[in-house]
Amino acid sequence: MKMSKLYMPTLREVPSEAEIPSHQLLLRAGMIRKLVSGVYSYLPLGHRVLKKIENIVREEMDRAGAQELLMSAIQPAELWQETGRWSDFGPEMFRLKDRNERQFCLGPTHEEIFTDVIRNELKSYKQLPLNIYQIQTKYRDEKRPRFGLMRSREFLMKDAYSFDKDEAGMENSYREMWEAYERVFTRCKLKFKIVEGDSGAMGGNNSHEFMAMSDVGESLVAYCDACDYAATDEKAAAVYDINLSGEDILPMERIDTPNVGTIEDLINFFNCGGEKFIKTLLYKVEDDVIAVLIPGDRELNETKLVNLLGVPEHLVELADEETIKEVTGANVGFAGPIGLKDDVKIYVDSRVTKMKNAIVGGNETDIHIKNVNYGRDFTGEVVEDLLLVKLGDRCPKCGAELKMDRGIEVGNIFQLGTKYSEGLNATFLDENGKDQKFVMGCYGIGVSRTLAAIIEQYHDDNGIIWPLVVAPYHVVITVVNVKKEDQVQLAEKLYNELSDMGIEVLLDDRKERAGVKFNDAELIGIPMRVTVGRDASEGKVEFVLRDSGEKSTIDEKDVSECVKREFERAKLKI
Repeated sequence: MKMSKLYMPTLREVPSEAEIPSHQLLLRAGMIRKLVSGVYSYLPLGHRVLKKIENIVREEMDRAGAQELLMSAIQPAELWQETGRWSDFGPEMFRLKDRNERQFCLGPTHEEIFTDVIRNELKSYKQLPLNIYQIQTKYRDEKRPRFGLMRSREFLMKDAYSFDKDEAGMENSYREMWEAYERVFTRCKLKFKIVEGDSGAMGGNNSHEFMAMSDVGESLVAYCDACDYAATDEKAAAVYDINLSGEDILPMERIDTPNVGTIEDLINFFNCGGEKFIKTLLYKVEDDVIAVLIPGDRELNETKLVNLLGVPEHLVELADEETIKEVTGANVGFAGPIGLKDDVKIYVDSRVTKMKNAIVGGNETDIHIKNVNYGRDFTGEVVEDLLLVKLGDRCPKCGAELKMDRGIEVGNIFQLGTKYSEGLNATFLDENGKDQKFVMGCYGIGVSRTLAAIIEQYHDDNGIIWPLVVAPYHVVITVVNVKKEDQVQLAEKLYNELSDMGIEVLLDDRKERAGVKFNDAELIGIPMRVTVGRDASEGKVEFVLRDSGEKSTIDEKDVSECVKREFERAKLKI
């Protein structure tokens, strides 16, 4: 491709809307453009990268024995209603009606649709196991789209679904997909961790997430260097040493605390650590109000709370000021477990039951109560773990200290069991001629998010540094001065030679200053640059590697060998 013909609208300035490197560079490099918030168009260079990632995914899925098909993005409400997810999925689902008032959605995921196809077509255990997949656009009405392709309302996803006759078969399918995903992300040159995840709206009993490690990742990963434990902060168990002093249990005492409503204010007022307080958090769950009690120096894990309650996430929200006043009789900041309205159910993190002589809100404005103890002064439903894990907590597997890092979720795998085959009554005949429910797994890869994750791991101040395997083009030949016939002729010759070898080449034949051309080549991240300049008459060119910045002057006849060497280094075939 000659760059004089290429649609590549690069930007010199960083767009104000872009907060993270991948978003900034995709816009600046002319690879994407925003249509509306959370919805992007892929321009030629961006589309080429997307297709290369898509092809890696396709090759590894096919290698694992999965079969590709393509389902509709428009899904009828009836299937979702059969599984109960029409109401459970919440406001992230794009819903619409046709001219006959029939309800549909734009598919956020496809468990129901795939299961429906299989229940109508597959009848015998002899047809199992089966793994089918698609690469398709998904739609989710994110409350706050941000970070470009990281959290968007329209995104490209590979989703696969396995159907087995029993748990053992499903676990084998799960392992095959695990290994396929490792190959996908290794080929994409991502540095990643595999961590335990929360199954969320997908359901099932077991799930893992593939995290591309990055400082801008939205997910926190807790991991242990002493063993192989790793989990998202939504899933990770909070295990830590509790300092149980030998102090005697003291009588309760009401304390005037005017305008002291936050943990920080209370620590200063009582001159003690946050571990002496019990936080009382009030939540609305549909028409009910609940109280959640946790140690004052810790944070609530809302995912664990949602899982405990067994209700959709969007139905659980922090109580507003009016509700708090109604159930406590006090202003915000003075809620406590003693004296709440009788219909407020109390959930207690197990660590709270071990605290002695704690301080709580008095359910009266400007009042706190100290020397409060579980059992004597209040009770509730004790829950083993409701806390968000934090740096320094103990590994639940081996007891060593946990470390924390950020990651971008690029893939996930779920053991669904019979959740969807039960809901949709999807059965097959076993060896004895009896009806059995399919045992399922589902497996997702964010193709467009993987593109952004690669940039987050491979960039510098000058632009993107694409790994050769996903680069939009392999080589850019830069003509320093297009008015010089010897430079143009040599560049054309090299362009044709490399193209004939199967190398994807850009020829920068634009009537631009050399500096502009060099800057663009670095911005769009082409792995190799051949500069044809003043030594062209002597058959000499400059060969530059984007990743290391290494430069060398070589003879024109050696260009193809240098390119071949980089393909060998990347373990790619030409």
